[in-house]
Amino acid sequence: MAGKKSDDPSAESIAKANRRRLAFEEGVRAMADVEREAVAVRKNMERLRALRVAKEAEAVRTEATAGNTAAKTKRKKRIST
Repeated sequence: MAGKKSDDPSAESIAKANRRRLAFEEGVRAMADVEREAVAVRKNMERLRALRVAKEAEAVRTEATAGNTAAKTKRKKRIST
C-alpha cells in the first residue's frame, strides 16, 4: 500500500502550519501598529495646525493693533505740529 496517507499530520506539516499562523498573527499586529501610528500622526498634525492658525491670527491682530496705534500716533503728531 504505497499511496496510503496517515490521519496524523507530519511534524513538517505541523511546523508549516505554526509558521503560517505566527506570520498571520504578526501581520495583524503590524497592521494594528501602523494604524495606531497613523492616528497619532493625524492627531499631532491637527494640533500643530491649530497652533499655527492661532499664531497667524495673533500676528494679524498684533499687526492690526500696531498699525492702528502707529496711524493714530502719526496723525496726532501731524495735527500737533
